[in-house]
Amino acid sequence: MTDLYTSQRAMRQMRKQALQRGVVAILDVGTSKIACLVLRFDGTARLLDDGEIGSLAGQSGFRVIGAATTRSRGVQFGEVSAMQETERAIRTALQAAQKMANIRVDHVIAAFSGAEPRSYGLDGQIDVEGDTVTEQDVARVMASCDMPDYGEGREVLHAQPVNFALDHRSGLSDPRGQIGMRLATDMHMLTVNATAVQNLVHCIRRCDLELAGIASSSYVAGIAALVEDEQELGAACIDLGGGSTGLSIFIKKHMIYADSVRMGGDHVTADISMGLGVPMAKAEWIKTMHGGVHATGLDDREMIEIGGETGDWEHDRRTASRAELIGIMRPRVEEILEEVRARLDTAGFDHLPSQQIVLTGGGSQIPGLDLLASRILGQQVRLGRPLRVHGLPQAATGPGFATAVGLCLFAACPQDEWWDFEMPVDRHGARSFRRAVKWFRDNW
Repeated sequence: MTDLYTSQRAMRQMRKQALQRGVVAILDVGTSKIACLVLRFDGTARLLDDGEIGSLAGQSGFRVIGAATTRSRGVQFGEVSAMQETERAIRTALQAAQKMANIRVDHVIAAFSGAEPRSYGLDGQIDVEGDTVTEQDVARVMASCDMPDYGEGREVLHAQPVNFALDHRSGLSDPRGQIGMRLATDMHMLTVNATAVQNLVHCIRRCDLELAGIASSSYVAGIAALVEDEQELGAACIDLGGGSTGLSIFIKKHMIYADSVRMGGDHVTADISMGLGVPMAKAEWIKTMHGGVHATGLDDREMIEIGGETGDWEHDRRTASRAELIGIMRPRVEEILEEVRARLDTAGFDHLPSQQIVLTGGGSQIPGLDLLASRILGQQVRLGRPLRVHGLPQAATGPGFATAVGLCLFAACPQDEWWDFEMPVDRHGARSFRRAVKWFRDNW
């Protein structure tokens, strides 16, 4: 725990240095693509939402001055599986983004999916030492939380206070400076597979970069795709990536649960490749141009050229109906959504006051997906595009860039985490814990 706490604190220091220098790179390491954005922080840029200009709350503004994407290599289920290939792909994206920005970048903030995230709800309480709550009191109350025994080979990726109560007043976002005697907190802690994180960190360092922060894709996609009301009242963000589907639940502007399903858009593409007997690249093209999940009578008559370049005339002039394509795609999409449904049920999502679901990520662009999702998930479902960010090229404004845009917002104004406070040395040992599920059902 101490090593991790120290390394996260070191990353926060790196982030401060990067912001002082005024430039930082954002890296979304996905299974199908690696996206790199270069941000300049200059105190003048603005975050744009619905065409209105407004500053980032209390933060210096930023603008995107470089952007590049490249096909991902060596990443499976959102995790690095072939170090050298991933390193080459990261270098390619980074060099292209630096060239566009015309500046060299040393600090990077990265996001990744997969790594078997697990959520825990922790709580703790203390007596306030003086009349008013100090920074030290906040650190002490966080340290008083019972640490779960989250197992060997796991690391804490996020640990955020999501609620404070001072005496009889609950729902405080920041108790510092307030008068009271008894301080309590609820925290959300997300652990991930340590090896997956270490591989990514090692890969980034091999690219001669300093890591100034690391985040879960599910978390940052939610920051980008959920509007303020959804984050406040309760909503789930489903981030359909290439190799995995991320899931995060927000309430009171904090993430309180995250998980991921080890299936995504690439699995749909593989089914098309198998079903129609075409290479993966062709299957991806067919999915993008003709895909869908709802067949009508017209789809029997719409024929798709699926020929190849084998030189075999009979083989190369084959066609398939769109109905046939939908018949291949729909079962896999249903399987992914059923898995998501099971995770939402486990999390007690139906106990939240609002149950809005937002679909984002590259895989969310399949026509008719929102209708199928609302039928399987049984909630209001909408398609979410990320917030508009100053300087972002038009090509990078789609749902496939929710993680990258969310990472920009995470870099500009991160929420308080455990490692932002000086923790007392005499931390409590690991004792019993309750899963986030039961915790937020009881606490909200």
